[in-house]
Amino acid sequence: MSQMKYPSRIRYEYTQDPDCRLQYTHGVWGGINPQGEIEVNFYVESDKLPSFSERPVEPDGAFGAEVVPFDEEERVITRHIHSRVLFNYHTARALMEWLEEKIDTLELEESASYDADDPGAGVQQ
Repeated sequence: MSQMKYPSRIRYEYTQDPDCRLQYTHGVWGGINPQGEIEVNFYVESDKLPSFSERPVEPDGAFGAEVVPFDEEERVITRHIHSRVLFNYHTARALMEWLEEKIDTLELEESASYDADDPGAGVQQ
């Protein structure tokens, strides 16, 4: 039986979907779906827009102050879901490790930046 020969390397080339856009996120909502995948919904938050606003018109035709109906006892925040992503277990694990690596790098850079701003930082006497 001959042994399978593996390539010496694999090249990954990247393309982007024409609809691909950079998205900012304030948070994430999700969980494990019935198929055992992790569902992640990224959102941005903002104050809820009123369903309408009005401005009275003065007898001379000038606009009065804008009036917006709202409930003074309740603040409503809208979470707009802009991206939904499904992960299987293995991809979620790989993503977690990748994020931990990036966070560690950011923390090292932040620490180095902090030390550079204050040469005496971290020095104990």
